[in-house]
Amino acid sequence: MTAISLSPARLPLARLAFRPFFLLAALFGMAALLVWLAFWHGDILLRPLGGMLWWHQHEMLFGFAAAVVAGFLLTAVQNWTGRPSLRGWPLLGLVALWLAGRGLLAFPQGLPPALIAAVDLLFLPLVAAVLARLVIAARRWRNLVFLPALGLLTLANLAMHLGVANGDAALVRQGAHLAVLLIAGLMVVLGGRVIPMFTANRLGRPKPAPCPRLEGLTLGSLLALVLVQLAVMAGAPLPGGLHAGLLGLAALANGLRLARWGGHRTLGEPLLWSLHASYAAIPLGLAMWALAALGAFRVELAVHALTIGGMGTMMLAMMARVSLGHTGRPIACLPGIGVALGMLLVAAVVRAPVLALFPAITHLTYSLGIILWCLAYAIFLLHYVVPLTTPRVDGQDG
Repeated sequence: MTAISLSPARLPLARLAFRPFFLLAALFGMAALLVWLAFWHGDILLRPLGGMLWWHQHEMLFGFAAAVVAGFLLTAVQNWTGRPSLRGWPLLGLVALWLAGRGLLAFPQGLPPALIAAVDLLFLPLVAAVLARLVIAARRWRNLVFLPALGLLTLANLAMHLGVANGDAALVRQGAHLAVLLIAGLMVVLGGRVIPMFTANRLGRPKPAPCPRLEGLTLGSLLALVLVQLAVMAGAPLPGGLHAGLLGLAALANGLRLARWGGHRTLGEPLLWSLHASYAAIPLGLAMWALAALGAFRVELAVHALTIGGMGTMMLAMMARVSLGHTGRPIACLPGIGVALGMLLVAAVVRAPVLALFPAITHLTYSLGIILWCLAYAIFLLHYVVPLTTPRVDGQDG
């Protein structure tokens, strides 16, 4: 008899990291927000480590967003280096580690918090190790920029765990804010690489030449914000005026950078205008954060402009695009995806600037934002479960 191979090499879901991580991120993001919606309406469905508020903050950053970041980077590094990326049993092992973190945080079952934290904290360093091995072997040095970002994200995760373990709400908040700034930084770096290129290619126009001073100001101001946030986590005092000034400078630089990319010409292309619109949420969120630093309103409104309008929308747009290209399908907007992307932008607007102007409608905006997010990602899953779980249509590997 012929032995049955236990190798997952023939399993499409284990061929490249975008497949399992995009699928699980979309599913988990929906499930986590539905649990949060139930809690917001008075129903306790979970008793997670750290309580519901900590769990919601942590899991949208280090559950949902970390999975999308891992799926994208571990797929893109194969293109950047020309070397095979993680696949097969090692990839499934990394997925299992991510799932273990989600499960243990949601259902701690009396296990030591330090053990649960250790499992959760291991994920991003392993992603960084795989990325580093491929980038260094191929000598693609500019892509090493993602390694310190992943390292600092791990530090932000550690801060959130230490904060909840020690009852230090300020440290929890500072860790979450550091994570939001770092993910925004990743969006700025990757957005600068792909948004003008995708736009120029689709419209048949020349790609705008980078402006070195503006690029330096954009990246430098965000780096300064990350360093300031690290100093605050270390206990350094932060004058509100200085913080607001740095945030305003970063908002202005990113707004000017975006204006050069010709987003007004992409209104007929949802997979393009959504990238421009989600990038626009970065200067919006940073500007709102600057106002919050001056006492205008709560900083969590600015954070949600960045996380829903920027993170949630750009990640959905990139997942929709990458999942088509890497499964051998034409890159074209599938029915309803434009509506889904629009839903996320509406969710960001009502959850951030609208709520800042009309705080009395907090309950309505929370619920509406969650429902719109879940509908948007449900539309994504409706179209993409099959491409993500079946072989490439062109017969190639990947």
